[in-house]
Amino acid sequence: MRELFDEVAGQSPLDPNEAARRTSRGPQRRRFYTSAGVAATPDGFAVALDGKPVRTPSGRPLLAPTSDIADGIAAEWNAQVDIIDPLTMPLTRFANSIAEAVADRVDAVAEDIAKYLGSDLLFYRAAHPEGLVAREAALWDPVLFWAADTLGAHFILAEGVVHIRQPEQAIAAARAALPQDAWSIAALHVVTTLTGSALLALALKHGRLDPDQVWAAAHVDEDWNSEKWGIDEEVAARRAARLVDFRAAADVLRSLNCNEINSKA
Repeated sequence: MRELFDEVAGQSPLDPNEAARRTSRGPQRRRFYTSAGVAATPDGFAVALDGKPVRTPSGRPLLAPTSDIADGIAAEWNAQVDIIDPLTMPLTRFANSIAEAVADRVDAVAEDIAKYLGSDLLFYRAAHPEGLVAREAALWDPVLFWAADTLGAHFILAEGVVHIRQPEQAIAAARAALPQDAWSIAALHVVTTLTGSALLALALKHGRLDPDQVWAAAHVDEDWNSEKWGIDEEVAARRAARLVDFRAAADVLRSLNCNEINSKA
């Protein structure tokens, strides 16, 4: 079972684009279990196949921090039919990645997110046409205003793609809003790398935008071009594949946020 996830372990938080592009060239395994279930443990919620705990490729227990996430992982295993396909199991891949590549290096993953704050998607605006300029402003400006007002992060905008150096104070202020736990930081990394924007990821984590708003904001230019010139089927297929990992990360953040709210109630 572990070898099924060797190729994709660690990919979702650290390189979700590559994980989404993977094909079925890896080892295939027939479904060998009757059902998947969830059990609470002192360290989290474990997923078991016919009562036997699922483990990551390196043999670590596969544990989720909330019952919702564990239920989602179990649902992925139960949805497999004849052949187990890891690419249809984004939450399972995500959980493997936490254990294999994030749990012991949360700070490094956070720093990788912070690098995006120096050249975030939202900073670089189109000069024309007016319709695209207006659409970018409508979807991106509220996030920048939120970052300034709530996080104290005041960034500089530019037209075109010429790099502009952002204030260190702004980067530091936004960096301070990143979470400390492995699951949250990994989910933010997925959202950041898939959208090209750490600010959109932070807006999702802090409830300023919902997942659909974040996804739309990340694809303003692409959607504009599709409306004008038609849909590129290859681009659309890649986008659909990326959306699978994005929605898994968004679900993780939603569950963690709900769990945090409930724990404070």
